[in-house]
Amino acid sequence: MSNVLPAAFADLEPFADWALQSEGERYAKRLSSTMVELQAFYDVAFPRLGDAAVYLDNFPLDDLPDDAYKLLLLTYSLINVSFPIEAWHQPRVPDTGASSMDAVIEPVP
Repeated sequence: MSNVLPAAFADLEPFADWALQSEGERYAKRLSSTMVELQAFYDVAFPRLGDAAVYLDNFPLDDLPDDAYKLLLLTYSLINVSFPIEAWHQPRVPDTGASSMDAVIEPVP
């Protein structure tokens, strides 16, 4: 199996399934994950966030190589996971019941 992420980020490869294209996919994955799974992703990816930003700054945002684009998507997922880990201690936003979040337009690099 080939790597999805840049070689310098091989330690994040077990979490490559978090490199999801849309906000809806990232949100759904967060909701379907356990806190143990979210914490495992966060613990490995958060310390590499600065390195990822420095790496991604080497490329024009609208012309990222595929592996760098996957790394960017992974950082989007990390941001999505940070709130449950740092504040809520649960995948869902507290006290929101069955509410959902629907992005009508996705930002693109």
